[in-house]
Amino acid sequence: MSGDVAVLGAGMHPWGKWGRSFVEYGAAAARAALADAGLDWREVGSIVGAGTVRGGYPGHVAGAAFAKALGWQGARVTTVYAACASGAQAVAAARAQILAGLADVVLVVGADATPKGFFRPAGGDRPDDPDWLRFRLLGATNPAYFGLYARRRMAVHGDSLDDFARVKVKNAAMGALNPNARYRKPVTAEEVAASAVVADPLRLLDICATSDGGAALVLCSLDFARRRGAARPVRIRAVSTVTPRFPSTVLDLPDIATDSAAGADPGGETLRASIARTAYEEAGFGPADLSLAEVYDLSTALELQWYEDLGLCGEGEGAKLLREGVTAPGGRIPVNVSGGLASFGEAVPAQAIAQVCELTWQLRGAAGDRQVEGARVGITANQGLFGHGSAVVAVR
Repeated sequence: MSGDVAVLGAGMHPWGKWGRSFVEYGAAAARAALADAGLDWREVGSIVGAGTVRGGYPGHVAGAAFAKALGWQGARVTTVYAACASGAQAVAAARAQILAGLADVVLVVGADATPKGFFRPAGGDRPDDPDWLRFRLLGATNPAYFGLYARRRMAVHGDSLDDFARVKVKNAAMGALNPNARYRKPVTAEEVAASAVVADPLRLLDICATSDGGAALVLCSLDFARRRGAARPVRIRAVSTVTPRFPSTVLDLPDIATDSAAGADPGGETLRASIARTAYEEAGFGPADLSLAEVYDLSTALELQWYEDLGLCGEGEGAKLLREGVTAPGGRIPVNVSGGLASFGEAVPAQAIAQVCELTWQLRGAAGDRQVEGARVGITANQGLFGHGSAVVAVR
């Protein structure tokens, strides 16, 4: 049996700081996705919500919260949580239900309403949570963590501040063309360099913001898509949601002393590389087959790391790929043509779903001024809390 499911609809609530409930954003995105699919909510057999720890009890049962907002109609309900990988795991759950024959049509929804400033672990002290330990015992909040990562790339691979600025300039130019993006203004390298230092060597414009927003997808079986007249829909070909391999104790950081991958499996593979490998193996594609990629650019330096972990280039060659224009619009493999988190900020449960929305529009040829010519295969990539990682491969 084919592992493909069709993407019949995609919809978003624009990112920003709107000051309203995450349920409102998710319901708006869901209605947009249903309208895009040409379906009524009553035709949906199941809803999968990506949870948000900041949303209180409704956020912990996000699937039910969205179902209530849309109107009780008897749909099967599921909620998943994996921080930044939540959206991809929601897609995975929906796909499994369709392939198991539990539902023909599944609505996937993620939304968040975020506080000002960088994220803190929610729910009080969590001494068994490595992020809580990193924040509280080391003082290594996310910006500090990103700064250490950037500094290492400079030391080991020769990346420069100019390289990091190029990532922001590229993504901001795309975000300016995206009506769902929070930041819709092109940025120059000089403006990046002039922005405040947050965590040396990274400036304010090197680091993504926190945002409100929502995204939704209508997934269905291929048979249902054909019955509704979608002869050649965008299809989800693979969903990778993986964890590190024992005896991994460091989820993704390399061993600076030996310049080897600490916490890697015996083959020397990092968590991020294993996310990509698993997706490629399931999809039957490789890096050379990709038309575009949407990656988790929490910082400009981290986008360069994803180039390498997705196999777009060799280790240490991410900045060279960027300088040569390979990942820019019109290049061989454009990356973050949506504008990325640089233009959106983090609405955590929604962002992996939003990435698939972008792939859907690109593969349909419906992305307007952001369109990647001839797009046929796309991949998304995220790294979530406590070792969750995710990637989705979509094809047309």
